Amino acid sequence: MNFCIALYIGLFTVATTKHVVVNWDISHITVNRDDYNLRRAIGVNGKLPIPPVEATVGDTLELNVHNGLDRPTTIHAHGLFQTNNTHMDGPAMITQCGIPPGDSFTYHYTLEQAGSMWLHGHLAHEISDGLRAAFIIRDKPGAELYHYDKDYLLTFEDWFSTEFADRMYHTINPKEEFPPPKSYAYGLVNGVNGNITQTLNFEPGKTYRIRLVNMGDINSFQFSLPGHEMYVIEADGEYSVPYFTDGIDIGPAQRYSVLIKAHDTDAFNYYFNATMHANFISASPGLSPR
Repeated sequence: MNFCIALYIGLFTVATTKHVVVNWDISHITVNRDDYNLRRAIGVNGKLPIPPVEATVGDTLELNVHNGLDRPTTIHAHGLFQTNNTHMDGPAMITQCGIPPGDSFTYHYTLEQAGSMWLHGHLAHEISDGLRAAFIIRDKPGAELYHYDKDYLLTFEDWFSTEFADRMYHTINPKEEFPPPKSYAYGLVNGVNGNITQTLNFEPGKTYRIRLVNMGDINSFQFSLPGHEMYVIEADGEYSVPYFTDGIDIGPAQRYSVLIKAHDTDAFNYYFNATMHANFISASPGLSPR
């Protein structure tokens, strides 16, 4: 597979930056995400999954958060360097107090890096109950390091049939039976049961960037597309030298981008594999990167 890496020397362009405003009203909702279990979860603006947040390098992002929960919350922008902006980083009781129930807080981010990031709750394990969303920061037009015709986003989540607080109660309550009842997660791809996720449409001969974001709680995922060459070009928000692999293990919070060139014919359909492993980082002999 051939790559085109653009090098700009002495070329200055005037690019328009934007002030992006995103409003999040966080509250409890009732959903069936795994196609089996109806349960209480945490949504934004009455919805789950939470739509991805997208912006461009140079933009400023204003994230207005209203806490409609019955407990405090905060939001962490996972992957942002937060240079001179650590007070907006979001970890509760470290860089800020929790946003009280019924109150609001505004996060301000100056976006100086491109990459695949994500936003998530950073208090009381609210991430496990749905408070998580992809955050994509694109290069300025013409500044992309690699050429591709289109990009797709695949988010991965482990989704349990009960709330985190219930599982924790059975784990730490000395009056409860130990070990606690086994709890298994369902694997979600782009917010729904992985077996009913929408297809990725490839056109013959075109090159696609697939962004892989593991927004899971404790489980890792393994991604592959049999019958195609796959090259890693981004890891955790940083570009890399193209690295050929036949599969990628993605631990919780990790993000990768891969380039895949479609075959010259559309005579066949292919399955992509997204396997969830019931441990934090799985051993996968024969696959790289680890």
